Amino acid sequence: MNKDPESGLLYRRWNATQAKAVLILAHGLGAHSGRWSALGKFFAERGVSSYALELKGFGETPDLKGHIDSFDTYLADLKRLAEIAISENDALKVFLCGESLGALIVILAVKRNPHLFEGLICISPAFLSKMKLSFRIYAGILTGLLFNPRKQFEVPFNSGMCTRDEAQMDVMDRDEREHRFATPKLFLNTLKAQAESASLRNWPEMPVLFLTAGDDKLVDTKSSVKVFNGIKIKDKEMIEYPEMYHSISIDLGKEKAFKDILAWLEKRI
Repeated sequence: MNKDPESGLLYRRWNATQAKAVLILAHGLGAHSGRWSALGKFFAERGVSSYALELKGFGETPDLKGHIDSFDTYLADLKRLAEIAISENDALKVFLCGESLGALIVILAVKRNPHLFEGLICISPAFLSKMKLSFRIYAGILTGLLFNPRKQFEVPFNSGMCTRDEAQMDVMDRDEREHRFATPKLFLNTLKAQAESASLRNWPEMPVLFLTAGDDKLVDTKSSVKVFNGIKIKDKEMIEYPEMYHSISIDLGKEKAFKDILAWLEKRI
């Protein structure tokens, strides 16, 4: 794990020996930057360096688990991480890649700072959730927004809803960095991010790749298709993996998705 002395942000890095491009990575809800290990190693071996942000409120960050006051914090951290990557990889193109909640965050990031990035990769973007929250949780969230926005609620999903890979499920279940908490403030900020990221306004003119899971247990894939179809740019591509679960980067068959991303990148480097 690396720590930026200027901002304090935490990130992981996989360096290619002779890099030809750079990926900036943002993980999803309950995850951490280590989830990108397989993808980071795959691309480093093929000439693409990766920098994975540890989102505040998750992983090894010291913040309250499952909480963020504003997504502006994530956007500032991504901007700073991009600046670090650019300073260490002079003249290389930088692409943003996010999975699930991370996909929403990277969409917001390119809308804010399109000049920093050459393209956008969204894996299982969480425009609309499939998770069912009980009335008790809904009531608690609404009450919490008024009286205790930092109160932690357990989000109803498990490793078996993320991946079909039993070994990966075991890793997730044993990993203390994984958690299933979210505060009322995070729920509210996520709803705002879903609306803003799905908006077709201010989409920058840059290449876009969507990867969707055909058997996603956590998000509504149809919402991704709707957003993708509405994006008014020429250089866009969507690939669906019919049998895959939500967390494509750690599911069985992830290597096929990695190869598809690499092929897409190589056409745009």
